[in-house]
Amino acid sequence: MRRREFITSLGALTAWPLTARAQQSERVRHIGVLMAFSENDPEAQSWAKGFRQELGKLGWTEGHNVHIDTRWATADVESLQRNAKQLMALQPDLILTGSTPATAAMRQQTNTIPIVFAMVGDPVGSGFVASLSRPGGNLTGFTPIENSLGGKWVELLKEIAPHVARVAMVFEPTMAPFASYYLNPFKAAAASFGMEAIIAPVHDMAELDLVVSTSAREPNSGLIVMPDAFTIGHHADITSLVARYRVPTVYPFRIFAEVGGLLSYGSSAVDEFRRAASYADRILKGAKPSELPVQTPIHFDLVINLKTARALGLEVPSSIRLRADEVIE
Repeated sequence: MRRREFITSLGALTAWPLTARAQQSERVRHIGVLMAFSENDPEAQSWAKGFRQELGKLGWTEGHNVHIDTRWATADVESLQRNAKQLMALQPDLILTGSTPATAAMRQQTNTIPIVFAMVGDPVGSGFVASLSRPGGNLTGFTPIENSLGGKWVELLKEIAPHVARVAMVFEPTMAPFASYYLNPFKAAAASFGMEAIIAPVHDMAELDLVVSTSAREPNSGLIVMPDAFTIGHHADITSLVARYRVPTVYPFRIFAEVGGLLSYGSSAVDEFRRAASYADRILKGAKPSELPVQTPIHFDLVINLKTARALGLEVPSSIRLRADEVIE
């Protein structure tokens, strides 16, 4: 009996490390999410949902082995900083950020907790990573746009509205500290087409109204909307305002064309958040952010709203229509 008891005890001791490791691997991991958008923004909600759904496919189930705390800070620097501090107080295992200002706010709080970002316009120029291929710190993620798009948007505007000779690029400067990333190719492209390039920073909808109304009064004017937390968060208001003044405008994401924008060209935001889940999964399993390269878009969507084009009296060339990923009738 004593020999049997000894063997049983020895077996239990031998099995303990395996049991402990299993319990350790099954512990609930904590992810903090900081979004520079309103909580009632359906588009931003779909991005966060896409991240959670992709995590689920990778084996991370809320209420079982992962807990997600989301902070909706809107496009306001003070709110972002306040919410970033609140997330830090929770000491999450990983943080997801959903814009350049959200990433900047979170980076001020920690240089140790891994941060995966999405929707960051210029991660190198913003100082978040040393390079796209070798981030080098505690941040990595996905950038939705390449700087060459600043020129591509001009090209598309000229193609769909050949009469345009004056083009303004609109952005909110506190939400777009990366603006020069797009402005330089924008100005170069405008010059190549003999167009006057106007830099139009705005801080609110009232200032945007002034820019759009001024463009409407100037003959042969057009607009380009730069992607930032302000313009994305107000995409429905902006497209409505532009429609009222009847100014040909090119937008950065499909969501603008879907609510009446003339033309959009850019990556899929929800895809960027889904892809971010793959990095969250790898980091929670032991990978280092410094060794995961920042990824650029794998596809850009060209969407044309024919109803808006007709309202502006524009004839959409077959060349651009055939290239479109979607034509909204």
